Amino acid sequence: MVAMPYQPQPNRVAHFAIHADDVERAKRFYEQVFGWSVSPWGPPGFYSIGEEGAGIRGAIQERRSFGPDKPMHGFECTVAVADVDAVAAAVVEAGGRVVMDKAVIAGVGELIFFEDSEGNVAGAMRYDPTIE
Repeated sequence: MVAMPYQPQPNRVAHFAIHADDVERAKRFYEQVFGWSVSPWGPPGFYSIGEEGAGIRGAIQERRSFGPDKPMHGFECTVAVADVDAVAAAVVEAGGRVVMDKAVIAGVGELIFFEDSEGNVAGAMRYDPTIE
């Protein structure tokens, strides 16, 4: 089977980047917390997250700056998970911290926000439309 070129749907998130001061530390963090496959790609200090065709493409890369004293700290993204309590424990074990305890969003699921080993904040959501 021949792989088709990557072509995201219009107006959808197609890629995310996790900017890190210590790329190797961030790589270990996300491999440990979510079991992600992270592999070198492109220039030194740049890693691809996930497998070809596995959904939104992601990267871990060195933190860059968009001007004097304006380092990139990214934007919020949320990772779909099976168990937010297990993820919260894994975050702490991997050197991060939970910055918002589990909250229930009726009709959506359970959500936490955490800070990774690089100071980036992201969410982890167990989607469950039956939750009240």
